[in-house]
Amino acid sequence: MNKLTIQHVKKRFGRKQILNDVSFELAPAKIYGLLGRNGAGKSTLLNIMTNRIFANQGQVLLGQTPVADNQAALSELYLMSEVDLLMKHTKVKDTFAMAEDAYGQFAFANATRMLNAFGISEKDTLAKLSTGLRTAAKLTVALNVNANYIFLDEPTLGLDANHRELFYQELMRTYEERPRTFVISTHLISEVQQLLEDVIILDHATIIKNEAVTDLLANAYEISGPADLVAEYTAGMQILTSRQLGKIQAVTVVAALDDHRVLPDQVKLAHLDLQKTFTALTNGGEKHE
Repeated sequence: MNKLTIQHVKKRFGRKQILNDVSFELAPAKIYGLLGRNGAGKSTLLNIMTNRIFANQGQVLLGQTPVADNQAALSELYLMSEVDLLMKHTKVKDTFAMAEDAYGQFAFANATRMLNAFGISEKDTLAKLSTGLRTAAKLTVALNVNANYIFLDEPTLGLDANHRELFYQELMRTYEERPRTFVISTHLISEVQQLLEDVIILDHATIIKNEAVTDLLANAYEISGPADLVAEYTAGMQILTSRQLGKIQAVTVVAALDDHRVLPDQVKLAHLDLQKTFTALTNGGEKHE
């Protein structure tokens, strides 16, 4: 299984720069999170990676082979997006047949089991399904298709809490049984944090973070206490967010802390989760002098 490499990809729509010199690699058999605010370019990037739209500059390589207009390479990539590309009268069982025709070796038995768990009949048409069940049907295809790179763009759209949990369980089941690379683009960051090994964060058309989740969170802190002591301790640091209630201030930083800094007794450090880290990183920032 070859790595997937995105090299210096740029994309504009009219005067708007959607992606600006985006480069990163996806390793075989890992689960990535692709995170960004609305309009950050996540869906555009996934569509470029799967040859649905074209970059203005840059390229996508599978191993050493360009993906663009290369059917052999594209047969290893599958994108499930929130956009409905199939006719509404298409039956669920027909989507299985389409995946078999396009990729071969579709896992029909497991797909049927998943449909039953979601409460969907193979004979249902997409038009008769609710938004959530239509998402569940599309997820069933995505988790059973014969591809080495599976891209899931907003995979929980319309799913209720029970069905979201079922999706997460099924994702981990298929990942353990047949390790492949999954890229999950979602706004439900707190729910997927435990699934992700690496995270790629897009902001203002560029990648601002690309690293292991554990490494990122190891250096993500909320620092709180009396405002004057917090300001003293964080002098020179990049402050990402700040809030104050009376004389108490809480700020967030995502950076390795200097072991030589003396932490005042009244100042507390707490690690951030991935949701709060993402929010802090994409909210701008200021530097304490």
